[in-house]
Amino acid sequence: MRERILPLALTWIRTKPALEELARSLESCRAIGLDTESDSLYHHRDKVCLVQIATDRGDGFLVDSLAVDLAPLAAAMADSRLVKVLHGADYDVTTLKRDFGFSFTSLFDTMIAARLIGKSELGLVAVARDELGVTLTKTNQKDDWSRRPLTPQQEAYALADVVHLVQLRERLTERLAAVARLEWLREECEAIAALQPLTRRRDPDSYLRIKGARRLAPRSLAALRELHAWRERRAEETDTPPFRILGNESLMKLAELLPASEAELRGVAGILPRLSRQAEALLDAVRRARELPEVELPALPRVPRPVVSDVAQRRIERLKAWRSRKGLELGLDASVVLPQRLIDRLAEAAPADAQGLGLVDGLRRWRVETFGTELIAAVS
Repeated sequence: MRERILPLALTWIRTKPALEELARSLESCRAIGLDTESDSLYHHRDKVCLVQIATDRGDGFLVDSLAVDLAPLAAAMADSRLVKVLHGADYDVTTLKRDFGFSFTSLFDTMIAARLIGKSELGLVAVARDELGVTLTKTNQKDDWSRRPLTPQQEAYALADVVHLVQLRERLTERLAAVARLEWLREECEAIAALQPLTRRRDPDSYLRIKGARRLAPRSLAALRELHAWRERRAEETDTPPFRILGNESLMKLAELLPASEAELRGVAGILPRLSRQAEALLDAVRRARELPEVELPALPRVPRPVVSDVAQRRIERLKAWRSRKGLELGLDASVVLPQRLIDRLAEAAPADAQGLGLVDGLRRWRVETFGTELIAAVS
């Protein structure tokens, strides 16, 4: 294998005039590799810290989104004549929409393309290795990208994530065309481009999603709610990801133990002495739960189990058997052929014709056109 090859020219973009010049230069490109780096592992409210661009002319750019407003790039992102090549595009697209209000057209997601030709290893390192014979690493993947200046190693890592994307798109396009699946990819990428911006919402019931929460006694569940709320406030105040303040496992242990003193706090590993200054706040949270009247203890919301009729269950089994056979026939993972959520929807709707198939949410035109007759037979 050959080592990764970086563009002949690397340019940092830190000012509005430089960014405007870059935006103008992209008007003459046919395709660019695109990636972003964020700081979600280090800050409570994560943000896009760096945008990497590699053009089909061999130029490489690192755009410092902490130093300059990315508005001049909006036209390029929305330009249908310019193909934006990303790997695993959903997070990049939704965070760029959130932070800068971008809209997207003409996306090419090399991860989706790899799935559609039957690859089992879908990371960029594996796909670039298999398709182009290049060596990439993920050495700096978990760095704090909000810190400046970046090291030369970080610059090289960030640029390496985009420098091969245009060539990788060409290679994967050939592979997809050979099996008549380019239209499949186009439709899947249109769905990525249409994703809503990533949102930051405060959900007062998010503590219920902690693993094991639903098995807690009501009093302990109240303690978990108070401790979780304390952690969220602390994360906001210190701009720290909640998991770095106190992990979910520790929250659960505190909720189960219901400590009333610092001595009892020591019974939970990782609390003291690390959180000595927060010991009183933790005990106060537990105390509030201890003193809560019985009638005010939280109750788990009842989520009725969907009732699946015997007829629908038989359709589900037939669809599962069909997708297993079809996956083997096409050399694709069964979940690519037909995800479980679509099996459930098809079994419930039982469409009798192509028009009915088209009404099944998320089925996609390519599945209707390629598998429609077989799907109708499976649910008939």
